Amino acid sequence: MNDWIGQLIENWGTLAVAFLMFVETVFPPIPSEVIMPLAGVHAAQQGGSILGVILAGTAGAMAGNIFWFVLAWKLGLDRFEGFLVRYGRVFTMDEDEIARGRALFDRYGAGLVGVGRIIPTIRSLISVPAGLVRMNARTFLIFSTLGTFIWTMGLALAGYFLGRNFAEVDRILGPLSTAVILGCFAVYLYRVIMWNRWKKKKKTG
Repeated sequence: MNDWIGQLIENWGTLAVAFLMFVETVFPPIPSEVIMPLAGVHAAQQGGSILGVILAGTAGAMAGNIFWFVLAWKLGLDRFEGFLVRYGRVFTMDEDEIARGRALFDRYGAGLVGVGRIIPTIRSLISVPAGLVRMNARTFLIFSTLGTFIWTMGLALAGYFLGRNFAEVDRILGPLSTAVILGCFAVYLYRVIMWNRWKKKKKTG
């Protein structure tokens, strides 16, 4: 994967960085942990603008963030709620948890979005609940842009200063990303297993 990403950046520069980060946000298996460090390496070796790389990465990622936010906004939580409740066991959510999630975003939405943008895996998904609850668009844009800028800047600067040793970035972030994914899956699996017990407890309670 590194070879073709590096070749694309070599040929198209910051346009490739923006495009790749957009695709990465819409299709998470293409990792920003590879794209941005490689873009930083290229800027260091070719004398390019590291600020241009960071801004291009931020712009591309934000385009993807806005795509998911608008899509979820158009759907809306009220319309999606019936689907969630009908297939509650799959999503491990019911009406009470949907209400708690809405209240959580109403109160801490800005912080959830801002912090979510710098957590591997979560950063690509946080736009969906924000859109579903129809979070204030200006607040979403401000905190999404801030968090995304911090994330892309950190990765790009790591590549810029580490040079060809950008693999060190993946050595640190790779296990972290894997841990987040495994943690989310473990929580989800536990909730699926316990779902019937929780529902029975609610009925008897």
